[in-house]
Amino acid sequence: MSSATPRAIAPSPRRRTARLLAASAVLPLLIGSLGACGYGSKKADDGPKVEAKGKKLDGLDDVKVGYFANVTHATPMVDRQEGLIQKELGGTKVKPFIFNAGPSEIEALNAKSIDIGWIGPSPAINGYTKSGGQNLKIISGSTSGGVSLVVNPDKIKSVDDLKGKTIATPQKGNTQDVALLNYLAEKGYKVDPQTGKGDVNVLRQDNKEIPTTLKTGGVDGAWVPEPTASKIVSQGGKKLLDEKKLWKDGKFVITNMIVSKQFLKEHPKVVEAVLRGSVKTNAWIKSHPDKAAQDINASLKQITGSDLPPNVLDPAFKNIDVTNDPLASTLQDEAQHAVKAGLLEKPRLKDIYDLTLLNKVLKAQGEPEVDSAGLGSK
Repeated sequence: MSSATPRAIAPSPRRRTARLLAASAVLPLLIGSLGACGYGSKKADDGPKVEAKGKKLDGLDDVKVGYFANVTHATPMVDRQEGLIQKELGGTKVKPFIFNAGPSEIEALNAKSIDIGWIGPSPAINGYTKSGGQNLKIISGSTSGGVSLVVNPDKIKSVDDLKGKTIATPQKGNTQDVALLNYLAEKGYKVDPQTGKGDVNVLRQDNKEIPTTLKTGGVDGAWVPEPTASKIVSQGGKKLLDEKKLWKDGKFVITNMIVSKQFLKEHPKVVEAVLRGSVKTNAWIKSHPDKAAQDINASLKQITGSDLPPNVLDPAFKNIDVTNDPLASTLQDEAQHAVKAGLLEKPRLKDIYDLTLLNKVLKAQGEPEVDSAGLGSK
């Protein structure tokens, strides 16, 4: 799959901070290659078990969707097994692409290599800001929670022990990196956002490598999403902080749905069908939690070649909440955290959301409508 490769970091120091969230871009991986959680690699099938049948929506052969092989991307991972989105699309086939990092997914969206994606808030914010609001819209929520600060209990017993220690995050400027830097700043620790050096050292490392690095003493803790957090705990780590405790009502966006602005304009019926399938998948997950966890594990094995043991899968799945609500007010807060951390200049978030089709779907299914917190159409 081809993708554009724009310069992620400009030479100018002033412009560099505005672009750090797009740094360290990794080329997107096709389905069947190593997934985001990285617990193995094996050729997978070509997506949902349910076959494309019937009339093609808008005459499209397929709709290209992107997501990570992560527990926090529960909606598309479960849908690989249940095929509720495919059923809504009829003869238009779901064509999935798996990514390791948000910036590469944004590149793929910009290059029209994907049409719709599940992605974290920070790359969505940065992608929208860099394009001046021209490339994407957030059209739905997906999951909340599922992020923890896990530590070596022999080295860190409380927040007061963080000074002088090294904490890992998955990528410079990604959602967890921003959350950690903001948390450390609020606790009075000073950290250079570019180098990660300071009162607490921040090491940016791929999710799949972090558990081993922590186990071998290369880092003292990690601020990571599921299932990496639960994997570390299964190896003797301790959960020092669940990020839910830092947010009102314990809710904050960790994964939302984005769409190419052009694709939304040209194929609203297809986008609506995907949203309808997503809403139905989320309802199914809530009604069948045990089977949903098994579905995620089955998808992990298809994509990466390895599944998760129960002592990792069960707590990881229980630590997330699927939601249609994009939790827009928390996205705005996360953007401000990135600004405060020095990773982003003040972003332009006006009109980043278009929840029109989502609310149409929710209303038709008797569900309450959701709000954009003044950042777009309701």
